[in-house]
Amino acid sequence: MGPPSVDEERGHPNVLVTGTPGTGKSTFAAALAEEISWMRHVNVGELVRERGWHAGWDEQFECHVLDEDKACDGLEEEVGKGGCVVDYHSCEFFPERWFDLVVVLRARTEVLYERLTKRGYSDRKRDENMECEIMQVVLEEARAAYSPDIVVECPSNSVDQMHANVARIRELLDAADGSPPP
Repeated sequence: MGPPSVDEERGHPNVLVTGTPGTGKSTFAAALAEEISWMRHVNVGELVRERGWHAGWDEQFECHVLDEDKACDGLEEEVGKGGCVVDYHSCEFFPERWFDLVVVLRARTEVLYERLTKRGYSDRKRDENMECEIMQVVLEEARAAYSPDIVVECPSNSVDQMHANVARIRELLDAADGSPPP
């Protein structure tokens, strides 16, 4: 894969980091934003809770019901500036024009099981997320919603892999942005 092309009006590329809960999206996105001075981490899950971009709580799935319109309206200005690394477990509702690169984090089932158990997920919620990862639901959503040329699948089973992924994505972004590494 070559470097992503960047929307000239934004200046800097935007990256979407997505994957099943527990694959390390927020950790990876924060590390990428720390590594690249012009990037800002946008944690959509936190903003949904803080800014009320939801339509209440779903007892069955033990999560907020995302109001996609509120989330997109709330993110439009920030993402329009460029230089965002946005993380969220779903991806198909974001406008395709927002992102120059889509990173899908994947984890082995035993790693994901341990992470979700440590988070205190109920058996049902953990099992549903495990099934989603096994069936590659988020990866397939990303491939269907965005040009396959900008979708990058990365293993996320260890800290070493996270650092390697940050380096890989940084190389792609530096090539797209035209900025030399520091």
